[in-house]
Amino acid sequence: MRDFEFHLPTKILFGKHELDHLGQEIRENGGSKVLLAYGGGSIKKNGIYDRVVQALDKAQIPYEELGGIQPNPRVDSAREGVKLVKEKGLDFILAVGGGSTIDCAKLIAAGALTQADPWDLVIGKAPIEKALPLGTVLTLSATGSEMDDSSVITNEETMEKLGWASRHVLPRFSFMDPEFTYSVNEWHTAAGTADIMSHTMENYFSVNDDAYVQDSMAEGILRTCVKYGPIAIKEPENYEARSNLMWAGTWAINGLLDTGKTQAWTVHPIEHEISAQYDITHGVGLAIVTPRWMAHLLSEETAPKLARFGRQVFGLQGDDDMSLAKEAIQTLYDFFKDELGIPMTLKELDIGDDKIDRMADDTIRHKNGPIQGFIEVDREDVKDILLRCLDEGVER
Repeated sequence: MRDFEFHLPTKILFGKHELDHLGQEIRENGGSKVLLAYGGGSIKKNGIYDRVVQALDKAQIPYEELGGIQPNPRVDSAREGVKLVKEKGLDFILAVGGGSTIDCAKLIAAGALTQADPWDLVIGKAPIEKALPLGTVLTLSATGSEMDDSSVITNEETMEKLGWASRHVLPRFSFMDPEFTYSVNEWHTAAGTADIMSHTMENYFSVNDDAYVQDSMAEGILRTCVKYGPIAIKEPENYEARSNLMWAGTWAINGLLDTGKTQAWTVHPIEHEISAQYDITHGVGLAIVTPRWMAHLLSEETAPKLARFGRQVFGLQGDDDMSLAKEAIQTLYDFFKDELGIPMTLKELDIGDDKIDRMADDTIRHKNGPIQGFIEVDREDVKDILLRCLDEGVER
């Protein structure tokens, strides 16, 4: 296991009645005038908006609103938010929504305390030295943005979707009420479950790091998704399913699972190029890419870890690691397709091969060279993985 430091100061308030403490948490974190950021308006239909506003009004905390933050959040929304914060003298960002809203709010929090353009913060052209305090009210179990310092932003002008991170934008607190996810539809419940699993697997698949504790935790999170993802789809108001998925999503990416590990993520950078070009649902793209990535990298070196995945997550049995690894990859593919109902080819999303070369080029360019993941992946590897995603099955 490699050396590591782990410090995670985000406060989690989990459960049905914790939102009553929203005003207190904002005040304790220096907030007096709030930017209320949210997405397309679903929170106004399901009653969450009213709950949040009532809590703000009760605490006598004034607020300004920034609605309409898109899935695969755009840098233009962050620019709009930064402008509003500066014009109105706001001092706290409250993101109510899923990962897209929270990711955009993080960029607003950082951009509000600099004269640099928000996109320059994303690409590293300008430093992030401080940020406004940020809190979240989570409404979708997926990205884990409620307890990490990362964000992914899309620039429509350059057709880029890039990740960035700063300790300054780690949420001070996050309210997590599983009932707030009851209204999430089947599509986004499935995509969110795949997203959680992808985060976990990006951390899990490595070689020669002896991180048995972290890997065992990852396997527990994956088993949670396999068990409760289909239940949440069939029974959207099943509190047990929704609460377990919500908590799994947080721990999949808050830094615990990759302590003592050093490998880079591979599936996410590939999917980011797909959704940058075609604006698809992030979790769906991850589900399509992941089994093909596994099939591409399968070798005598990687088979034992893939076989362990099959045994510990899906309960597969067998002594031959190579055979079991192949079965594990197919089982994951079938789970995404049959249990979660995710379309498992790019063609089903009306995506052809016309931008495969560009996406392969951009994946490696944005990573500044080959990706040092479970195995090293270069431009031709990425192209092969993307070509596998066009048709059914995991083999070409």
